[in-house]
Amino acid sequence: MRAALVATEKLPVPPIRAGAIQTYIDGVLPYLAAHHRVTVFSITDPDLPPRDKGKGFEVVRLPADHFAEQVAHELAAGAFDVIHLFNRPAWVETIHRAAPRAPIVLSVHNEMFDPNKLAPGAAERCLDLCERVLTVSRFIAEGIAGRYPAARPKLQVVYSGADPEAYVPCWHPRAAEIRRRVARRLGFPPEDPVILCVSRLSPKKGQHVLIRAMDAILPGHPAARLVLVGSRWYGRTEWDDYGRSLQRLAAGYGGHVLLTGFVPLAEIPPYYTSSDVFVCASQWNEPLARVHYEAMAAGLPIVTTRRGGNAEVVDGMGNGWVVDDYRDPLAMGHHIAHLLENRELALSLGRQGRALAEQRFNWRRVAGDLLAVYAGLRGA
Repeated sequence: MRAALVATEKLPVPPIRAGAIQTYIDGVLPYLAAHHRVTVFSITDPDLPPRDKGKGFEVVRLPADHFAEQVAHELAAGAFDVIHLFNRPAWVETIHRAAPRAPIVLSVHNEMFDPNKLAPGAAERCLDLCERVLTVSRFIAEGIAGRYPAARPKLQVVYSGADPEAYVPCWHPRAAEIRRRVARRLGFPPEDPVILCVSRLSPKKGQHVLIRAMDAILPGHPAARLVLVGSRWYGRTEWDDYGRSLQRLAAGYGGHVLLTGFVPLAEIPPYYTSSDVFVCASQWNEPLARVHYEAMAAGLPIVTTRRGGNAEVVDGMGNGWVVDDYRDPLAMGHHIAHLLENRELALSLGRQGRALAEQRFNWRRVAGDLLAVYAGLRGA
């Protein structure tokens, strides 16, 4: 089978500038390419060649301007057995016109069927043309089905994952040295408790709530450090008004709140290894933040918010806690402080998260789900 994977026009594959979709494609690609001939369509990047080839796959990079039209032209010239489009339902009609015989699988990673993003008529035509619609969470699937009930039989939740081999959990013999290196770089003693958040800096990501949560943490844990990894956007460190407001807010806590700026994806795992608790402080209806899978792979207990799909991989999983009162810094802080006080509990939650990553939330399983979808398509 010849399969085309069409990324978005925002960031390149592989994810040298980060990006959840780009990370997803890069993670499943070796497994898919072991069974099919795969072509990935991505945008160009000054640090990447126009084309890459590997065992069983090729990456074709095209300029971001008019990306969908250029991809459609490439698809028309090829003979693909399946076209897997990521997070761009508005492109489905263009792609179908270019390759009308190829079944289309659409992966939805955000609320892309919101009427403010895609008019109902276009959404219905898109859903009619797609063979399957894969979503990153039940939250996203139910949002689509609620607006377009006829699409329900085509919907399937495929949870994402991470590579457990890329993360060193705190109980590993190498963890202590990694923690010492990261603590030295950040400027505090390695024995200080560390709370980690990895995310773009945005009001909807809730870093302002998490910083204020330190008011509930520091009285009982005066050496605790909050490390915020991320920037306004992917690929570089930028400080907008919100980022600067976080810097001012952090200054009130002395050296207990640190903002690292952008960190390349390959350099993030040591931050997980060097931490004690992972927090996702989302204030919006998050589709399902992929950082949950990274935290699980690293063996960290998770504190997340009951927003969107986040709770789907924590609630009842034994790998962390869900904060219902997500706007309240004290509620968030009390959950975090309890984990810092109860190290055995934190370790138990972290070990369960690591087991979930090894058994379920990993790229091998994700790719297996995709291969099963492809095998079930018409004409496969």
